[in-house]
Amino acid sequence: MSAGTDPVTDDLAADAPAASGGFLGEALHIAFLTVVPILAALVVTGLILLAVGVDPIRYYGFVVERGLLSPSGRQQTLTRMAPLLFIAAGLIVAFRSGLWNLGGDGQFLLGAVAAAALAPLLITMLPGWLTLIACFAAATLVAMVWSLLPALLRAYQGVNEIITTLMMSFLGVSLANVLVKLVFLDPGTTVPQTRTLAVAERLPRLWDTTVTSGLLFGLAAIILVHLMMTRTGFGLKLRMVGANPRAAIHAGLDMPLLTVAVFALSAGLIGMGGAVDIVGIQGNVRADWNPAYGLAVIPMVFLARMNGFAAIGFVFLLSMLWIGGESAARRIGVPHHFTMVLVAVVLIMLALAEWLDHRFRQRRKV
Repeated sequence: MSAGTDPVTDDLAADAPAASGGFLGEALHIAFLTVVPILAALVVTGLILLAVGVDPIRYYGFVVERGLLSPSGRQQTLTRMAPLLFIAAGLIVAFRSGLWNLGGDGQFLLGAVAAAALAPLLITMLPGWLTLIACFAAATLVAMVWSLLPALLRAYQGVNEIITTLMMSFLGVSLANVLVKLVFLDPGTTVPQTRTLAVAERLPRLWDTTVTSGLLFGLAAIILVHLMMTRTGFGLKLRMVGANPRAAIHAGLDMPLLTVAVFALSAGLIGMGGAVDIVGIQGNVRADWNPAYGLAVIPMVFLARMNGFAAIGFVFLLSMLWIGGESAARRIGVPHHFTMVLVAVVLIMLALAEWLDHRFRQRRKV
């Protein structure tokens, strides 16, 4: 195979830096496709608020004040980021590989239940640091195993992973609730939940704040994933799984094995997010608890163009909206889940901007 037709060489060349003018033009283009949809979404959701009799300026003011400006709110925003960063890292692995892991909520909850079940038990027998490591390992393994069926069906039967991961997510959420209510139920409480890990035994806080140190683990995870997917040969092989399967087979890559590896890495990272939420923040899992982080992070990953560093900023934005939205809901009477309406509108506007950009490019080619 000649160098000119080597898919690995060609892909690396595609990642090479462009000319300085190209960088500026591409940066402005990406900024336009990112900032404009967000601003449009703010306008649309503002009109929705006006239609139901709520002052949008007042609502957005509460969101920014509570989620960003106040010290306690800012610390809650940073703490909320910890599990979201792990989920974003897992989604980046899957999406950059051309595969759709939409089973994040089930993987997250099963990982959280695994950590919640083990932590109070192991802390009585092992040092705290070893207990935390065991909880992370268990959550990762459980999430990986749960992703195995969609991975095998996609790798060996070509079954669409969108359908199978969504189905497994629904089953995973239901199974997590069953485990909490029947297997890992704390008999000492009236509300169905697992045993609680004491605050003193959880991940340490950063300096003199309430921010969990899990935030640092989340930042490390998403940065390492970004570097792996963009700067290593293994990451290039994973990206070829969905981008150019024929070239991957021609290059002698084991496509089924790489497909399973993508699902395992993606689900494992999401399972770690469940663990960090329990051993760093919550301390236990309550029955019927499902924050739906997985589906909420997907728009942020696409807004970031699946870039790990950019995803950190968008995860911060989502976390701020979540914390600030909860405060605004209490003060103004807006439904608690209105933040998800804003996120949904952002996703719609993002898709519309991409469609318009595609049409514009097609016309320029003609």
